[in-house]
Amino acid sequence: MPRLHLHAVLASASLLLCMVPASALAQQQTAGRAKSSRSLPDTPLPNLDPQNSVQQTPAAEGSASVAGTVLDVSGGTVSGADVSLMHEDGTQLRTMVSEANGEFNFTKIPAGSYLVTVNAKSFAPFTSAEFAIAVRQAYELPDVSLSVARASIEVTVRPNELIAAEQIRAEEKQRLIGFFPNFYTSYVYDAAPLTKKQKFSLAARGTFDPVAMIGVGLAAGIEQAGNTYAGYGQGAAGYSKRFAAKFGDGRSSDFLTHAVFPSLLHQDPRYYYQGSGSIKSRIAHAFRSAFVTRSDSGRTVFNSSYLLGDMCAGALSNLYYPNANRGANLVFTNTALGLAGRVGTNLMREFLSRRLTTNVSGDGKQ
Repeated sequence: MPRLHLHAVLASASLLLCMVPASALAQQQTAGRAKSSRSLPDTPLPNLDPQNSVQQTPAAEGSASVAGTVLDVSGGTVSGADVSLMHEDGTQLRTMVSEANGEFNFTKIPAGSYLVTVNAKSFAPFTSAEFAIAVRQAYELPDVSLSVARASIEVTVRPNELIAAEQIRAEEKQRLIGFFPNFYTSYVYDAAPLTKKQKFSLAARGTFDPVAMIGVGLAAGIEQAGNTYAGYGQGAAGYSKRFAAKFGDGRSSDFLTHAVFPSLLHQDPRYYYQGSGSIKSRIAHAFRSAFVTRSDSGRTVFNSSYLLGDMCAGALSNLYYPNANRGANLVFTNTALGLAGRVGTNLMREFLSRRLTTNVSGDGKQ
């Protein structure tokens, strides 16, 4: 009887196992695998969101742009200008040259704060105000207008002595018909004043010029032919005396009127060519220049250097002229001849010498 009950229990248990759904077993197996999986460390999964990937890449490379046009103050475009894109701290990011239409465009710029500088020849440098750009922003820079650069004038100041030295060298090349010295005519109307040393140097250069010696010889020959100053006699001895007298007259007159007294009285010994204005005004200028001259400071003064020089030269001639011709009359005669000769020479300088002189260094009063 007990065995019969045991068989009945086993049969009932078998029947219950058959009644358990297969899905329940499957759920238990799945839960078991999940539990086993959770027992392992978590690993990050890659972000496969395509939208996020596209947004991040341009931001890293730079997706904004900065553009503008370089203009001058009149609104005209300026090509070839150096345009630089600068960080806010002053460091340079990019540089380029404006195109033929004045435009420039910086692309693939990261977001941030910037400023633009522009440099172009003949224009003042330009620096924009600081500006900020965002991701993908196309920023248009306003008011890129260049002003004309202020002229930079470099003035070299040279001493008057150096300027006068250059002008003297030019004057010493001036010769009538390429032969006769014309050193004391200044065709530079505002010539620099001469120093004492320069006055003596110019006097020596003119009075001992070989052509001047030829003039002395010709004058002595004319006096010989006319038996002027008969006390000298004739023949070679008479010619030699006349030559020495004319040489002494010219040298003493030149040095006294062109160097000694101009240095003592601070006067300019040169004739200043006018070359413009009416004929009447030019004649008046030539005549007046025999009696007035410039001081070393540029003022118009009485030409006492010529008057005193001629008078002193006449007085010295009493030392070597024949006894019959000496005296005050010789002094005043030579002085009058000197003044008359100066007026005639000045008229020739004013109306003829400019066309007949070689190596002319100026154009007179303009």
